[in-house]
Amino acid sequence: MKISLILFFLCLFSVLAENVYPQQTELSLELRNVTLKKAISEIEKTSDYVFLITDEAQLELNKRTSIRANKESIQQILESILKDTNLRYSVIERQVSVYKSAEPISRNRSESVTKEIEQQKKVITGKITDKNGETVIGANIIETGTTNGTVTDVDGRFSLSVEENATIRVSFIGYVSQTINTSGKTSFNIVLQEDTKTLEEVVAVGYGTMRKSDLSGSVATVKSKDLTAFPTTLAMQALQGRAAGVQVQATNGEPGSDYKVRIRGAKSISSSSDPLIVVDGFPGVTMPISEDILSVEILKDASATAIYGSRGANGVILVTTKRGKSGKALIEFNSSFSSQKVLKKLDLLSTADYINYVNEIEPGKLTGSNYENTDWQDEVFRKGGIQNYQLAVSGGNEDSQYYVSGVVYDQKGIVLDSKYKRYSITSNLDLQVLKKLKVGVKLSALRELKDGTVNMEGSGGAGQTGVMSATVLTEPTIPVYNEDGTYHSSFMTGLERDNPVAIAKEMSIESESDNLQANIFGEYQIAENLKFRSTFGAQTWSNRYGSYLPTTMYGGRSINGRGIIDGQRITNLSNENYFTFNKNFNDTHDVTLMTGYTYESYRSEYWHAQSENYISDAFDFWNLSGGSNYRTPNSSLTESKLSSFYGRFNYKLFDRYLLTFTGRYDGSSKFAKNNKWGFFPSGAVAWNISEEPFMDRIPQISQLKLRSSYGITGNQSIAAYGSLALMRTIPNVIIGNEIVNAVTPNTVANNNLTWEKTAQTDFGIDFGLFDQRITLTADYYYMKTTDQLFQVPLVSYSGYNNMWKNYGSVENKGFEFTLSTVNFNGDFKWNTDFNFSRNRNKVLELPGGADVLRSVFPGHMVGIGTTNVLREGYPMGSFFGYIYDGVYQEGDTFIPGGGFEQTAGGEKFRDINGKKNGVLTGQPDGQLNNDDRTIIGDPNPDYIWGLNNTFEYKGFDLNFFLESSQGNDIYSFTLFELELMQGFNNSTKRALDRWTPTNTHTDVPKATASRSRISSSRFVYDGSYIRLKNASIGYLLPQSLLRGAGINFARIYVSAQNLITITNYPGFDPEVNYLGSTGIGTTSNVNVGYDYGSYPSAKSITVGVQIKF
Repeated sequence: MKISLILFFLCLFSVLAENVYPQQTELSLELRNVTLKKAISEIEKTSDYVFLITDEAQLELNKRTSIRANKESIQQILESILKDTNLRYSVIERQVSVYKSAEPISRNRSESVTKEIEQQKKVITGKITDKNGETVIGANIIETGTTNGTVTDVDGRFSLSVEENATIRVSFIGYVSQTINTSGKTSFNIVLQEDTKTLEEVVAVGYGTMRKSDLSGSVATVKSKDLTAFPTTLAMQALQGRAAGVQVQATNGEPGSDYKVRIRGAKSISSSSDPLIVVDGFPGVTMPISEDILSVEILKDASATAIYGSRGANGVILVTTKRGKSGKALIEFNSSFSSQKVLKKLDLLSTADYINYVNEIEPGKLTGSNYENTDWQDEVFRKGGIQNYQLAVSGGNEDSQYYVSGVVYDQKGIVLDSKYKRYSITSNLDLQVLKKLKVGVKLSALRELKDGTVNMEGSGGAGQTGVMSATVLTEPTIPVYNEDGTYHSSFMTGLERDNPVAIAKEMSIESESDNLQANIFGEYQIAENLKFRSTFGAQTWSNRYGSYLPTTMYGGRSINGRGIIDGQRITNLSNENYFTFNKNFNDTHDVTLMTGYTYESYRSEYWHAQSENYISDAFDFWNLSGGSNYRTPNSSLTESKLSSFYGRFNYKLFDRYLLTFTGRYDGSSKFAKNNKWGFFPSGAVAWNISEEPFMDRIPQISQLKLRSSYGITGNQSIAAYGSLALMRTIPNVIIGNEIVNAVTPNTVANNNLTWEKTAQTDFGIDFGLFDQRITLTADYYYMKTTDQLFQVPLVSYSGYNNMWKNYGSVENKGFEFTLSTVNFNGDFKWNTDFNFSRNRNKVLELPGGADVLRSVFPGHMVGIGTTNVLREGYPMGSFFGYIYDGVYQEGDTFIPGGGFEQTAGGEKFRDINGKKNGVLTGQPDGQLNNDDRTIIGDPNPDYIWGLNNTFEYKGFDLNFFLESSQGNDIYSFTLFELELMQGFNNSTKRALDRWTPTNTHTDVPKATASRSRISSSRFVYDGSYIRLKNASIGYLLPQSLLRGAGINFARIYVSAQNLITITNYPGFDPEVNYLGSTGIGTTSNVNVGYDYGSYPSAKSITVGVQIKF
């Protein structure tokens, strides 16, 4: 911005001043085989001349030239470099105008053109902004056919004397030029549109930035306008479907809930596969809210991520927040209001159908007609809403720029008594303290308040049912309230159970968190080509969770109420120090070298307290002393540190041959004494074929680049003391006649534990046609993750459950591409962006080659057994069980097996395997047992895609954004419970097709009082979907309406989210993950694709306004 301001003032003075710059100024210049654009840039660098170039002339600036000038005039130099072109020039003081001519022009004519400036008939004034209402500083305004022109000032305003009927040309780098007829007008408000064809995009790459055309790695970019297309709780939500190779999945629809993010698949079995988040150069911090983000870069291949070494294996998300710009203060106000309702309701049995169903199981169970017809979904779901407000102020001058933003987000959930509020303030300050010293400060504070509901039941089963499972399972025959106003309970299952309204409204669940972050950097320009940057960041995140189970609920009556408080405080400190050297040698060799050192520390404090047997429910969890039965409190402290040395070397030859080497040497306190340090290198090459001289013969191809990279990155996402032997306390141990607390070993040490490593190979192409109206970026990659940080099960007599070891390997390979097109670019604009990703995940090696069986199920479904398996040659998270084969009919031969039904109308499973001499044969053996279990589903999608279409016409804009996941399976415990056809829970209307002696052509078993829960393919469903994620229409109010109000920009819009979902999944929502998204030391990458009691997603209608002053 400083350079832009300097250029602006030079241009301005050149127009206003008279005879103050000698035409005899002599210049020395030596350039070989460079583009005209580069030559002009070098002239500007070595002199005070500023060039104004018309659009027509821009098209010829890619031609190449050479010159060797020693103390020559600007005219001599221009004659030399423009001699073989159709370009003219004119020099007026410091201003050089370059424009195109169809035939040669004489010097006399050039001088007469210059004199036309003196033939001024009227003065026109105006203001130039971009489509977002921000002023454009330094835009060129030229009277066509002359060299008479000016540039806009810091407020985007201009004044120019022109002919009475003159036509002016308005242009600025990166924007589409406009030609405007001034006849009959003297005042103009001009809005420039961004030119995607010529804009040279600069992207963040970790410890610096780079022109996108110079990238040799795989990097995807998501802009601010996409992140704020609709109101979001978290910025991660806005990334969904926006970038190839990035899978973003909601864990559930509850306000404030998390999102699971995977970049090119899940790579680790037992440790985290979450990407590293880096905000304004500070790693490991929380992602900001969408409104404060300028852009997001997603680093995917090893060439891009290796600079982050041990934390780069899962990909890196680089976030650049908004900062102030030089110029007049800009005030921005954004507000939106959303109305929400549940995406879908399940089609459950009515009271009449339910009574018939129950009486079929137990004749006479429900008699009479005095029953309610309660629709529990109507009772629990409500109309939700979101209010979102942002007020931001930014501005500054050449030496200081500022940005301050405050956001309030308030959401009323679609389930009774669920809500979420968020308050945030962010400030960025940039100061040019000295000529060579720049300092920046960022401060941010975020507070989140969440009143939730019990979504998922506890392990105790009855009495701890979650609100969603209770909503669908509770019988419709009972009312919400008894006559005395107390809540009616369910007794149909034989045990008392709270009704869903009571669960939603009576149990207190509250979460409060605060996130404070302070970052400061200093950048010193040591020499022309060398700078040093030092950064320091501190983040503190604290959370308090409280819950209270009152005596008005079944689960609370037996213990007279229970209060719980959990607290956690996490502190991250980081310090980065690095040098960057950049130099261009003879416009042939371009070298950039970056090297530095990092130190980071992590500290987590946790505490827990619980009390029961309350005097009164009025105490809630705020006063645990209201209870007399105190459970043993718990607390812990965890600390870890990371030290790193890193470097990156970029080399560019002739603007077309690119080479990148990166290396990082990390030391982590998490690993064993002799394995704390690891080295993570990468290398990449790229060839900008479109920069080759022979490509001038194919002008239709505007970009063609081939890329290839290989590198090794790491993963250290395990518990801080995973390599050590830890102790734990055991309360109330009787030793002699005393009750004491004892200490016992808890985990086994592993002195050889070291880094998990991912080796990745990537081949890519960047392709553009017709001045980038069509662009394609495509990549093929192969990744192998070895030395898995694996929790290996131990034999029971060892006294330990498992230990951390480096064992096993996982493969991910895939193909992804992004296709962008500018379909129309006149008054009517239509842009399309499409991204596609296909990833294949496979377990290559496990301890001993044996299956690792996992039992994943809700607490009360213990009998279901194993539902998940890790097996060599198959994807992580594969579902495991029997193949459902319909129902037995009268006269069928029953397959014997313990726990399996042997009756007509009973569940039938396929016999697929047996043993001979203790070895599995793969052939039926006439009986059902554990050997017949197999893989019955895969939660990983075959491919995902996103499609975005944007239309603009005379102030109106229209957007459609679709995203899709295809080929993934869902294991639904919700439908398992509803359609098992056992007991007296309610059911879906599939129960109407259950087997009876008169309805035998069905695959739904008969209703029965008792049936074993057996994991099978019966409740594994295709989870594929296509969703209209967002559709919006907006209108940009014309400047003629806003001028008097002092408003630069005003847009109103209406949008809809999750409006249409196309899917065959019969549950609430195919975008679901029962067990959440993250967790170091958990099996979050394995236990995916399950649905039970999850808070459903909502569809929304939003109205909003965006105003800039």
